[in-house]
Amino acid sequence: MTVDGTGNGRPLDALRAAGNLFGGPEPDPAGDAGHPDPPGRVGFFTDTSVCIGCKACEVACKEWNAIPEDGLALSGMSYDNTGALGASTWRHVAFIEQGPPAPDGRTELPLADTGSGGTPDAAPAGAGGDLRWLMSSDVCKHCTHAACLDVCPTGSLFRTEFGTVVVQEDICNGCGYCVPACPYGVIEQRPSDGRAFKCTLCYDRLSAGQEPACAKACPTESIQFGPLDELRERAAVRVDQLHRAGVEGARLYGHDPEDGVGGDGAFFLLLDEPEVYGLPPDPVVTTRDLPAMWRHASYAALSLLGSFALSFALDAVTGKTGPTRRPAGRGRS
Repeated sequence: MTVDGTGNGRPLDALRAAGNLFGGPEPDPAGDAGHPDPPGRVGFFTDTSVCIGCKACEVACKEWNAIPEDGLALSGMSYDNTGALGASTWRHVAFIEQGPPAPDGRTELPLADTGSGGTPDAAPAGAGGDLRWLMSSDVCKHCTHAACLDVCPTGSLFRTEFGTVVVQEDICNGCGYCVPACPYGVIEQRPSDGRAFKCTLCYDRLSAGQEPACAKACPTESIQFGPLDELRERAAVRVDQLHRAGVEGARLYGHDPEDGVGGDGAFFLLLDEPEVYGLPPDPVVTTRDLPAMWRHASYAALSLLGSFALSFALDAVTGKTGPTRRPAGRGRS
């Protein structure tokens, strides 16, 4: 049996069929998924420093993919009306309003009444120019090691020749295993039928040689699409430019192939900590312990089989091959 490099004993061909090897750098996830001569991995680089919060990406995504509307009311805490990624929100523009630090070090934010549909004041009293907006267009990360692929029992989730992860809605049985498996909380089931949905990175457009709808619609090039290696190089140059311009908080998120998911197919330039944007600071593929679990389960199964074999052997030696019978001729007294 061929095993993966960790020595955990899982058949490598099964891992490749899923297009997922659980951890560590993986230069060719599409090739490992069985695609012959894949065209090269592509993805998104989202530069939040130039995002203006126009929501053109949200609109383009919904229009192209025929995604149902999911509410138009504001969240009550910002100009955000979608709230988070979900089955009917494959692109989500987050609005983070940061005021000046309070004397105790906390940041004060103006809030509208929850559910009122109103908007917060322009700035806290006396804040003046200290207020800043952080805006970011979030999307599925198309992880190198995608836990959703590992747990899908029907093959509805698959790795494309472009290295992206796509849900086939006609195969999804609505089991929901993929929902808790995602370390980013991206994938979600639609209440109407239970099927799971998420960004496909416009697989149909990629197959036709076109860029995804959201990237094409972005007016500031905050969302950039292209070969993943080129995007990483471009992002490193951009971070250096911002640092030299005095933007010390600029940092990349999801670009590192050595991180807990093997690097993301959609990564970001952030201006603050990931938690500020609602992103996990150190995401880890949730199925990373599956090989060890399989190994321990196989040990337990072998032990159980050994116990059964020993029991039958002892019965054969002692002659106890069936139930004990009462001697013939003895009746009731």
